[in-house]
Amino acid sequence: MIEITFYGHSSFLVKIGSKNILFDPFISPNGKASHIDISKIKADYILLSHGHEDHVADAEKIAKASNATLVSNYEIAVWFAQKGVEKYHPMNHGGSKVFDFGKVKYVNAVHSSTLPDGSSGGNPGGFVVKHEKGCFYYAGDTALTFDMKLIGEQFNIDFAFLPIGDNFTMGIDDAIKAADFVGTKKIVAMHYDTFPYIEIDLDKAKKAAERAGKELILLNIGDSITL
Repeated sequence: MIEITFYGHSSFLVKIGSKNILFDPFISPNGKASHIDISKIKADYILLSHGHEDHVADAEKIAKASNATLVSNYEIAVWFAQKGVEKYHPMNHGGSKVFDFGKVKYVNAVHSSTLPDGSSGGNPGGFVVKHEKGCFYYAGDTALTFDMKLIGEQFNIDFAFLPIGDNFTMGIDDAIKAADFVGTKKIVAMHYDTFPYIEIDLDKAKKAAERAGKELILLNIGDSITL
């Protein structure tokens, strides 16, 4: 079991043992997360799926304040290094790395990736994290892809962080299919309701998940859950 705290949009802090892993921190510019004080967020690692501002906005500040190791694709990792982030680890698609909290594999995502200043963010990705207590999939921003079946074949996924907001990413129907592909019944929802483009009917999404035999976990910003 690991503890997960939701900071809005696609940002989660995952505690594995004594280590805090922060995913895609977009908190201070998010009006819905105005009650979250990022100075109190302590991260040992920051994992970034792609370069869009709504996934990296607070990465530099939190990385420097926490002395965290920033992990992403090569282009994003180097971009942050040039901004003074001293600890970083570049990856690329299909590659794995063992860290002190577990093994991370950088997997495919179908989306786009441009950094806030217009620089190339390389190709977007997601992460599979295998640790001593289990394994989970963080999809990042992505369409449904058949590549997800490979994740289900290679790993025993306990739960998956999946976007459900549609328009820019998968919607709930494709997220349910993605959960089928990776072999999990638990979907931790992300990338919905932050902006008008991705506002959805949450009751409808819940009912769709129930019909498919899935548990759709919708967290309030600032709330934590143990999975």
